[in-house]
Amino acid sequence: MARFGLLFLLAAALGGVAASPVDEQQLLGNPSSLAPGKEWDWTDCGTDSHIVHINSIKVSPDPPQRGQDLTITVEGVASEDVEDGAYADVTVKVGVIKLLQKEFDVCEEAEKANASIQCPVTKGSHKVVQSVTLPKEIPPAQFRVNVRGFTVEDDDMVCLDLMMDFRPKRGSFLSW
Repeated sequence: MARFGLLFLLAAALGGVAASPVDEQQLLGNPSSLAPGKEWDWTDCGTDSHIVHINSIKVSPDPPQRGQDLTITVEGVASEDVEDGAYADVTVKVGVIKLLQKEFDVCEEAEKANASIQCPVTKGSHKVVQSVTLPKEIPPAQFRVNVRGFTVEDDDMVCLDLMMDFRPKRGSFLSW
């Protein structure tokens, strides 16, 4: 969220899923699933030591659709300023298979995306609205995205877990 560029990281992660080979298979704990009828969800897994907390994430269209523009609205609060050099480790998994693990420079990603909030991010409440295009090649699977963000001093910045389900729904015929 250091300027809430984490959603750009999510888009990059999902984009990478379509193009990245599985370079490592590893058991990563018990894969949880979404509630019936729910196609995406998120959790702020931060503790008191994290300086950024996400209050809400809204997407349009809801649920997200492969190959379409996705508008993401994130609201959150930073208890301290976030400086240049903040970074996030992003992991994308399908079940127990790790598809992608990458470190992103949060401020650099915000700059590349021409985000409305840039580093340094000041202490306080922030709202970011950003649109991205989801690749149409996203496979029909349920993805777990873990984002762990850190300040330039390696202090805990943000913890965010997302799940998105791109599997065909009952009653849909060859939906992808």
